[in-house]
Amino acid sequence: MITKVDKNKSRKKRHARVRTKLTGTAERPRLNVYRSNQHIYAQVIDDVNAVTLASASTLDKELGSDVGKNVDSAKKVGELIATRAKQKGVEDVIFDRGGYLYHGRVKALADAARESGLSF
Repeated sequence: MITKVDKNKSRKKRHARVRTKLTGTAERPRLNVYRSNQHIYAQVIDDVNAVTLASASTLDKELGSDVGKNVDSAKKVGELIATRAKQKGVEDVIFDRGGYLYHGRVKALADAARESGLSF
C-alpha cells in the first residue's frame, strides 16, 4: 500500500530538530524564513526576550503589487529585511531556514540579505 507523505509535517519535524540548536539573542537574533505557496516571510527574532525586531514579506506595501511567488520577490524581501534590521541596530544574525532546503527562494532571500549588509 502506498502512503502519502505530508511535506509540511516533515518540514515541521526538521524545523523542530534544527530549532533545538538555534536560539536568537539580543546580540545575535535569529533570521527566520517562512515560505508559503504564494508569499515568503522573514522575521528577525530575539528568542531570549521573545520579541520580533523586524519583519518583511511579499505582502508589504513598500514592495508594491508586482511581487509574487518567485525568486526575484524573495530577493526584494531579503533586501528589505536587511535594511529594517540594520535600522534596529542588528548586523549579525543566525539564519533559520525553517526546515526548508537551502535552495531557490530561501537561498535568494539569504543571499540578498547578505549583500545588503547582514552577516551570517
